[in-house]
Amino acid sequence: MSRELAFDHDHDPDAQAAPHPPRSSAPQVPIGRIPVLDVRPCVDHGDRPAKSVVDEPFDVTATVFREGHDAVAATVVLTDPAGATHDIRMECVNPGLSHWVAEVSADREGWWTYRVEAWSDPWSTWLHDATIKIDVGVDEELMLAEGIRVLERALDVPGRTPAGRQVVRDAIAALDAPAESSSARARLHAATTEDVRHELEAVLPLRELLSPGDDLPLLVERPLALFGSWYEIFPRSEGARWDEATGRWQSGTLRTAAERLPAIADMGFDVVYLTPIHPIGTTDRKGPNNTLDAGPADPGSPYAIGSPDGGHDAIHPDLGTFADFDAFVARARELGLEVALDIALQCSPDHPWVTEHPEWFSTRADGTIAFAENPPKKYQDIYPINFDKDPAGIYAEVRRIIQVWIDHGVTLFRVDNPHTKALEFWQWLIADVAADHPEIIWLSEAFTKPAMMHTLAKIGFQQSYTYYAWRNTAYELDEYLTELSGESAAYMRPSFWPTTHDILTPYMQFGGPAAWKVRAALAATLVPTWGVYAGYELMEHVARPGAEEQIDNEKYEYKDRRWSDYEPGGEREGQSLAGWLTMLNRVRREHPALHLLRNYHRQHVDDENLLAFSKTRRLPDGRDDTIIVVANLDPHSTRESTVRLDLGALGLDGGDRFEVEDLVTGAVWEWGRDNFVRLGVDGEPVHVLHVRGR
Repeated sequence: MSRELAFDHDHDPDAQAAPHPPRSSAPQVPIGRIPVLDVRPCVDHGDRPAKSVVDEPFDVTATVFREGHDAVAATVVLTDPAGATHDIRMECVNPGLSHWVAEVSADREGWWTYRVEAWSDPWSTWLHDATIKIDVGVDEELMLAEGIRVLERALDVPGRTPAGRQVVRDAIAALDAPAESSSARARLHAATTEDVRHELEAVLPLRELLSPGDDLPLLVERPLALFGSWYEIFPRSEGARWDEATGRWQSGTLRTAAERLPAIADMGFDVVYLTPIHPIGTTDRKGPNNTLDAGPADPGSPYAIGSPDGGHDAIHPDLGTFADFDAFVARARELGLEVALDIALQCSPDHPWVTEHPEWFSTRADGTIAFAENPPKKYQDIYPINFDKDPAGIYAEVRRIIQVWIDHGVTLFRVDNPHTKALEFWQWLIADVAADHPEIIWLSEAFTKPAMMHTLAKIGFQQSYTYYAWRNTAYELDEYLTELSGESAAYMRPSFWPTTHDILTPYMQFGGPAAWKVRAALAATLVPTWGVYAGYELMEHVARPGAEEQIDNEKYEYKDRRWSDYEPGGEREGQSLAGWLTMLNRVRREHPALHLLRNYHRQHVDDENLLAFSKTRRLPDGRDDTIIVVANLDPHSTRESTVRLDLGALGLDGGDRFEVEDLVTGAVWEWGRDNFVRLGVDGEPVHVLHVRGR
C-alpha cells in the first residue's frame, strides 16, 4: 500500500480532505493523519518477507500517537492468501513512548500481508472525559449529550449486527433518559455497561481518521520449517562391513540404510538427512583423514561429486538404484520421517559437466580448471562452479536436478556451503521451487560472516546452521539466544547441532559424557530445530590432530558402528546416549513451549557456570505450558547454586509457590522465587522442569 493519506469520513460528516502537502525541494513521504511509525517486524524496509509458520504467535509492534489529548487506537490487519482480512486490536504497553503491540498468528500456509492502522477513538475520548467531569459534577448534561452523538455515529458503523445495534440503542436511551428520573452518574453507568464496552471496544469500534500504514509481506510456512529434529547419516556406512576374505570394505546400501530407520524414528527424530549419495570421482580422490594417497579401495569423499556413472542426478552404484531410493523414502514415511538430501553444488574432475560444460568452471593462467581452495587448505578433488559463467545454463541445470529429487520424495535440502555461491542464484532457485512445491524446506550450512548468514535467510532459506557449537559459556549462550530470538527471528530460524561430520569442538573432545548430554539438551530446548550426526549416541570424541573434526573422518572412509552391540544383551549395552536423545525428543513433542523460538527468557543463577532460562506458551484452552531449563556448563564437576526466577516472566506473582517436575528424572519439587540446584557429574547435568498445574 502507498503512503497516501487515508481517512474514514463515513462517520464524521464534518471531516475535510487534507490538502496536498506543500511543494518542497526535498520530497518527503507523507506522515499520515495519525502517524504509524517503526512497524516491526519489518525485514529490509519491507523488501523481504517476515516469516512464521502456521499458528506460530509473534508480536507486531508500532509507534502510534497523535496531536492533543484525544484517544488514539491501533489495529493489526492481517490479509490472508485468499484476500480476507483479520483485525487484531493492539494494546499500548508504554504510553510514554507510544509503543503498541499485538500478538498475531496465521492459520494457514501461503503469502500474507500485515499492516498497522491507527485511528481516532471518539468513544474512549468521550468516556474518559465524561467520567472525570460527571464524577465532579461539571458539564453533566452536556457530556451526556456528547455521548449520544458519539453513540449515534457508532450505531451506523457498517457490519454491526442487529444484536450489536440494539446494545448501542440501549446505551443511547440510557443517556437520553429524563434528568428528573435518574442522576447523570446513573445514566452514565447504565450507558457504559460491560456489554456496551465490549461492543464498542472489542467487537466493532467506532474508528475515525483511519490512517493505515504500509502493507508488509508475511510468508507463512509449514510447522517443520520451525520445529523439528534431524538425524544425519552417511548411507554408505549403514550396513558397511569389513570383508576379511578380501581385505576390503563392503559398502552399505540404501537398502541396508533403510534398516537403520526404525531406530532413528524410535528416538523421536522427524528428519533423516543423507549426505550426498551420488557417484564419486577418482581423480585426486582423497584418502583417510583427507590425505592425498587414496588406495584403490578407499571410497573417497561423497562431496567430490561425479564420475562416468553420472553426476548430481545419479546414485552411486554401490548404494543401489532409484528403486532402492524410492523404497528408502517409502520406509521413512511409514515411520513418520521425512527425507533430507545434501546438495553440494561442486564437481569432481570426473563429473560429466566438466567435459560437457567446461565454460561453467574457472580456469587458471596455465589453462587448467581451478580446484577449490581456502588457503592454506586445498581441495584437489573438487572443482567449484563459477555461477557467473553461463548463469542461464547453470540455473536451469540445477533446477532440473532439484526436481529429480523432489520427484523421488525428498522434501528438505541441506545445502553445503551456500555462502560460496551467488545470493541471487539462491533467491531465484528457492522461489522457483516454491512456486510449485511450497512444502520444500532449505537448510543453509553457512558457517560464515553474520551478514551473509542473515541474508541467506532473508532471501529464502528456511533454516540455518549457527555458531552454537562454539558458544559454550552461559554469557555466550545467553547473548546468542537473545540475538536469535529477537528481531532476526522474523526471518532466520536457527538449527542447533552440537557436532557435525565437520565439527568436533574441544568442549566435545574433552568434556566426557556430561558435555555430550548437556549440549544435546541445550540444542533441543534453546531452539525449536536441532540435529545430531550419527554416532552422537556413542560420543565419538577423538579429534584429528590439528583439526576440529573427528579422526578417521567418515567423509573419507566407511564406519561400522556396530549398533547391535549397544542394544539390550549386546556387549556395550548401556553405553549409548540413544535413551537420552529419545527423552529429549519426547519432551520436545509433549511441550509446545519448546516449539517456539521467540519466547526465550534468561533466568538468573548465581553460579556463572550454570545457565537457566524459561519458555512459556499460552495453549488454546487458556493454560500456560512453561518449561524451565537449568544446565551445568562445567562438564568436569558438580556445582551447587541458587536459581532466582523472574516469576513475572512465568505469569506468577512474587510470593507464589508451585510444583515443578524434572522431565529428565521424574523428580518433583516445590519451587518459588529462589531455588537450590545441584547438577553435575555425579548425577544429571541438566534440569528440564515443567511447571505443573498451569
